[in-house]
Amino acid sequence: MIGRLNHVAIAVPDLAAASALYRDALGAKLSAPQPEPVHGVTVVFVELPNTKVELLEPLGEASPIASFLARNPSGGIHHMCFEVHDILQARDKLVSTGARVLGDGAPKIGAHGKPVLFLHPKDFNGTLIELEQA
Repeated sequence: MIGRLNHVAIAVPDLAAASALYRDALGAKLSAPQPEPVHGVTVVFVELPNTKVELLEPLGEASPIASFLARNPSGGIHHMCFEVHDILQARDKLVSTGARVLGDGAPKIGAHGKPVLFLHPKDFNGTLIELEQA
């Protein structure tokens, strides 16, 4: 069901500093900062030959990333995103096996302009999983 790894997301307390670190220390190519108000974050993508790293900074105090950073002040891996061919079919199959979809279960448009869903980390070995329509 899952396709390629689309990205690994890292929550950061300072997006500009994290971007500079990846750009200057590692020589990475970065996207421009992109506010995603529906998800409560601003993102920068670190472009790699085979996938991406998504740097996430809270967009306001109500952001889910703000609570993550309260528990992990230096930041850290927040989630992994896998591509799926049909997000509704993937959701229905996962729900039928007992997996929990976060929110109301309806896909939302993600940072790449495609439908996304998040799966409860307790159902996937403590890892928050994002599914993105390929």
